[in-house]
Amino acid sequence: ASPMNFALILFVATVLTGAVWLADKLVFAQRRRAAADAALRRFDTNAMTLPAAGGAAAQREREAVEQKALSQPAWIEYSASFFPVLLVVFLLRSFVAEPFKIPSSSMRPTLEVGDYILVNKFAYGLRLPIIEKKFVPLADPQRGDVVVFRYPVNPSQDFIKRTIGVPGDVVEYRDKKLT
Repeated sequence: ASPMNFALILFVATVLTGAVWLADKLVFAQRRRAAADAALRRFDTNAMTLPAAGGAAAQREREAVEQKALSQPAWIEYSASFFPVLLVVFLLRSFVAEPFKIPSSSMRPTLEVGDYILVNKFAYGLRLPIIEKKFVPLADPQRGDVVVFRYPVNPSQDFIKRTIGVPGDVVEYRDKKLT
């Protein structure tokens, strides 16, 4: 999967689990509370018609009735559990740092094939996730910076290279020598 697809999948998963979490907070939890209150009223009504049983046992049974009515369905529980984790990962990968693996030997000797680098996502400015539109420019790449960019011919492929020239520079490769 391309990096764009992973970012999109992460975004969609974050939105979906967030929507379930929010729906639970605003709707489903209130419905469970109403169902629990109704179950407790039925329990209390039934308990009044029975001969007095052990108080502690009755209290435990009442608490069990309430817990059963308040328990979240598994799909809500999993979504609510995954949402904060997905949100943190999405925000970190989108705005703070993202890991990349060195795919080729073009960066030798400083970076070897298989090395991992952590890319500072805000050094040159903040970008909107998925569409990669810069909305807060902060700086421009400088000579010697290692940069990660999408290969223009195949945007699903990341290139990791060192900056050798900045706007205004004349870069020339002659007789196997870069100047």
